[in-house]
Amino acid sequence: MAAQPGGRQKPFHVVSPVLESLPLSKAAGTKVFMKLENVQPTGSFKIRGIGHLCQEAAKKGCRRFVCSSGGNAGVAAAYAAKKLGLPITVVIPSTSGPIPKRKLEELGATVEVYGKAFDDANKKAQELLKTEGWVNIHPFDDPLVWQGHASLVWELKDSLETKPDAIVLSVGGGGLLAGVVEGLQQVGWQDIPIIAAETQGAHSFQEALKAGKLVTLPDITSVAKCLGAKTVAARALECAQQCEIISQVVEDTEAVGAVEQFLDDERMLVQPACGAALATLYTGRLQQLQRQGRLQTSLASVVVVVCGGGNINTAQLRALKSQLGME
Repeated sequence: MAAQPGGRQKPFHVVSPVLESLPLSKAAGTKVFMKLENVQPTGSFKIRGIGHLCQEAAKKGCRRFVCSSGGNAGVAAAYAAKKLGLPITVVIPSTSGPIPKRKLEELGATVEVYGKAFDDANKKAQELLKTEGWVNIHPFDDPLVWQGHASLVWELKDSLETKPDAIVLSVGGGGLLAGVVEGLQQVGWQDIPIIAAETQGAHSFQEALKAGKLVTLPDITSVAKCLGAKTVAARALECAQQCEIISQVVEDTEAVGAVEQFLDDERMLVQPACGAALATLYTGRLQQLQRQGRLQTSLASVVVVVCGGGNINTAQLRALKSQLGME
């Protein structure tokens, strides 16, 4: 078990494997290690931070959790609530699809469907919080969530013989990014550049970086609904001042193509949100960044965070390909 900063109670997440990927290494031109967060009990990294936040809220006498989520965060919160023996209401946007709704109900959550995007669902969740003893479990914008996600980096330090030269991850609301930055600072790896991937149409982080302030997208048009926060957390923008973060935006077709390629290569089905990070390796963007001088030319190893695959099945992958004209 990896060290748990602060000596907190046993977490709900597992220590996920770190495996070298020969196909990804070949595509990226350097050794690539996968941090397999898709094998977490809830299917994504979210259980790290969400689980920690729920545990802390329960200690303080919470009577009911309320969470707004397009999928993975809600499932993580429902899982934690079940473990803690507490009720939970999860508000999901209509674009979430049937898989997360079914999973939430199986975990005993009360599910409300509201609005088209996460931001709509979040507004509805805030209205429910007027009841005393009900606690908000935000999917990405909470210091306790970031603290929980930081455990991922402690595990990397325990697993890897040498420090990686870059970390590749996907950005939605920015919770994973904030947690990884916190973890890097904790273990003394804050000089590692982070390649932060998004899909076009859910690229609120890159827009914020360009503007130097938070930007709200008019709508989420990407199929990667789990990246669908129209505005990133303010902390994500602060992270860009503290660490070297290289933003990359990929097309939906590239993200979905990466999902299919990864299924063939590694026999694991992940979501388009995760495909965004994988696409930066499959499409030669890593080498392009090296040629541009934005990454060092000699990379001994890179870590890609395989962030989740809890809300997809093969039928949905086929439907996404058809929707994007890829068949």
